[in-house]
Amino acid sequence: MHEFRKQTGRAPRQALDGFLNGSRPRINAQPPLGRRPHLDGLRSPARPIDGFRRAEGLHPAQSVGSRSGRPLGESIKRPQAAPAAAPAVKNEKSLLHRTLPGGTLDVERKNVSRKERRRAKKEARKHSKFYNFRKWSLRSSLAIVAVVVLIGGFLGVKALNQAHKVLRGGGSAAALQANVKPQLLKGEGDGRINFILLGRGGDGHDGPDLTDTILIASIDPINKTASLVSVPRDLWVTYGGSTGKINAVFANAKYRALAQNAKDKDGATEAGLKAIQDEVTNVLGIPIHYHVLMDFQAFKEAVDAVGGVDINVPEDLVDSTMAWQNGWNPVLAKKGLDHMDGTKALMYVRSRHGSARGDFDRTERQRLLIEALTQKALSAGTYTNPLKISKLMSAFGDHVTTDMSVNDSLRLMTIMKGMSAGKIQSVGLADPPNVLVQTGMVGNSSVVLPVAGQDNYTTIQSYVRNTLKDPYIAKENAKVMVLNGTTVPGLATTTGDKLKSYGYNVAKVDSAPSSDYEKTTIVDLTQGKKPYTKNYLQKRFSGSKVVTKLPDTAIQANGADFVVILGQDASANSQN
Repeated sequence: MHEFRKQTGRAPRQALDGFLNGSRPRINAQPPLGRRPHLDGLRSPARPIDGFRRAEGLHPAQSVGSRSGRPLGESIKRPQAAPAAAPAVKNEKSLLHRTLPGGTLDVERKNVSRKERRRAKKEARKHSKFYNFRKWSLRSSLAIVAVVVLIGGFLGVKALNQAHKVLRGGGSAAALQANVKPQLLKGEGDGRINFILLGRGGDGHDGPDLTDTILIASIDPINKTASLVSVPRDLWVTYGGSTGKINAVFANAKYRALAQNAKDKDGATEAGLKAIQDEVTNVLGIPIHYHVLMDFQAFKEAVDAVGGVDINVPEDLVDSTMAWQNGWNPVLAKKGLDHMDGTKALMYVRSRHGSARGDFDRTERQRLLIEALTQKALSAGTYTNPLKISKLMSAFGDHVTTDMSVNDSLRLMTIMKGMSAGKIQSVGLADPPNVLVQTGMVGNSSVVLPVAGQDNYTTIQSYVRNTLKDPYIAKENAKVMVLNGTTVPGLATTTGDKLKSYGYNVAKVDSAPSSDYEKTTIVDLTQGKKPYTKNYLQKRFSGSKVVTKLPDTAIQANGADFVVILGQDASANSQN
């Protein structure tokens, strides 16, 4: 009895058959892994569990997991017979028969203590490599459930609940699909994935809702390249019936919405985002599929979360107005390779008075830092590190707003994985030789205006569209001939220039043999081999007629893939 207590740590228990015995069987509380415990704890051959040597018709199967190899139902001889077993089931060789009432497994289940079975199962699971691996995998997958890389510092998610808090969904980009069908692309430029990235001061800063950082991150999913386009914060624009700097568009729209409903803060933020998104689309002439709004706190902590970034500083950055933030040192960054933490990186992208071109140089620094941050985020050391992902999500929390979904972010990560720094292009509207904007004065305010004139964005749009060319148009590179089939002078030239601005390969512009076309006709001479170009042309010239043969034998295609004969309906379409 003493030995029994010593090994089990508890008082002797009554035998399973309900009778006391001078040689009380020991119950093994922790059976060997992968083996079923003997019902009475002993291995000596004895009667079956029903107390008879061999019940008529009952032929117990051999135990799979017993130590001795005997049938699991055998035990020692008891002083009195156990309660009679249920009627035996004949032909118990199958698992089904063994589990039916009266079968051996059924009898075992009824006689083995439930508590002992639970304990044995728990111990087995603790030692199961598969169980531990599955538990570890679950925790790891929750930690890195959705790693998203947005150029601009929106880098990852920690767990599903946090992912849905940050990645609220709402935006859409057909180009995120692996094999997007032509008809899903709404128009030229829709073959890319375009984000508007907005940086604001946030609570505790002057002008907390002024978006002093406005960037477009455009991703080409076909060639796996990306481009960053800066929009000057002081660009003077006309919006909502008034004029002002573009960095105030978000704030003004938000405050107007709050004036109507002060309780709907999320709705007010969405109103502000829509306003700035629409205005940037108007300026650059490209579709925007998603927005990302983040404040200084999120930016700073995102840089720290990835362990800082390395910037190749092109020249010393000296700004005495920000020296107080840098230990009273006006030198914010020295020329050459510089490792920056979040605090230094934030100073680097905020400084406006440390260079000759002021805000234009500042936007260039912003693009430099974002490229470095993107590369750090794309490195395996970041997006496969649960700790870093956790830090990133803690930084984002309520400091980031986006309309991406979790699925969108995962797909985007797949597209951008492995993208090198050489495949990220930096585009500025004031960078030589493409100087498209310049500083000027409106009243007493120093502003930025298009070189072509206030509110004239034609040159800017053509430059941006060709720089961010739709990959499907570029890939098919279809030759397009434009013919004027109307009496409207110069219609073919105007239309051809518009198509060129979207990246079409316009091979020829001319007049049609006749000028009595009422409807625009698109002639597809490729036999359907260039479906994306065909789709875009059809949507650009809505209501047009598509044929596969030239309607006039006098027209010489000269190797063109598509011939567009403009009709009377083309005047309205040419304005889009």
